[in-house]
Amino acid sequence: MSTWIAVLASSLIAFAIKLSGYTVPPALLQEPRTLRVTEMLPAALLASLVVLQGFSSGQHLVLDARAAGLVVAAGALLLRAPFIVVVTLAAVTAALLRMLGWG
Repeated sequence: MSTWIAVLASSLIAFAIKLSGYTVPPALLQEPRTLRVTEMLPAALLASLVVLQGFSSGQHLVLDARAAGLVVAAGALLLRAPFIVVVTLAAVTAALLRMLGWG
């Protein structure tokens, strides 16, 4: 029962935070510092997601086939490969390494 209370409470808090965004004065949203932060936030969130998914397993940092796939993807991006090629190369690299028993 306490789990459901925590889920409902956190849902209400998240909704309240989203709703409070509508009360922010428009002038505050046009400040240069606010604009810089909101422009960089998606890139920072994506980078943290890539690092979290690529180098962690539970509570531990790991270096396995996913990391090798990320390295191959980064190399393909540097060579300006199309996105589908980048994803395919990363997936094939990780799959081959796992098939060989690494990670």
